[in-house]
Amino acid sequence: MGKFAQNTDVSVDRSKSEIEKTLRKYGAGKFMSGWDEERAVVQFEMQGKRIRFILPLPPVDEFTKTESGRARKNPRDIETAWEQACRQRWRALNLAIKAKLEMVECGIASFEEEFLSYILTPNGKTVGETIIPQINESYDSGKVKLLTLE
Repeated sequence: MGKFAQNTDVSVDRSKSEIEKTLRKYGAGKFMSGWDEERAVVQFEMQGKRIRFILPLPPVDEFTKTESGRARKNPRDIETAWEQACRQRWRALNLAIKAKLEMVECGIASFEEEFLSYILTPNGKTVGETIIPQINESYDSGKVKLLTLE
């Protein structure tokens, strides 16, 4: 688990609400969120772009042991540890979005510089989902290739 907010008692719902409030404050026109067992999604529109963050959620079975390796036998203890990890991840996402928006607001970076990897392309994939594998392939092969969004 990450270190930031590792002991937070702020609920996932409150973090989501804070993200939505922050996005509204900085001018987002649309907002949605959802989840399944493996991930949560936050998506919004801002500056004519659709942005999507995927928040991987930890599998519950990762919490059958304590950090010291002792077995957790009580299902409630496992669920409590899993919920804590989820709360921590939502706090981290909240912080990241606020920081990116403040960087843009202060003129330290452009909107596109801060959110480029998360911009949705017309094919439904983010720029990062499309470009990062191509960059990795170039590094692996040692050959510079033209990067495309196709």
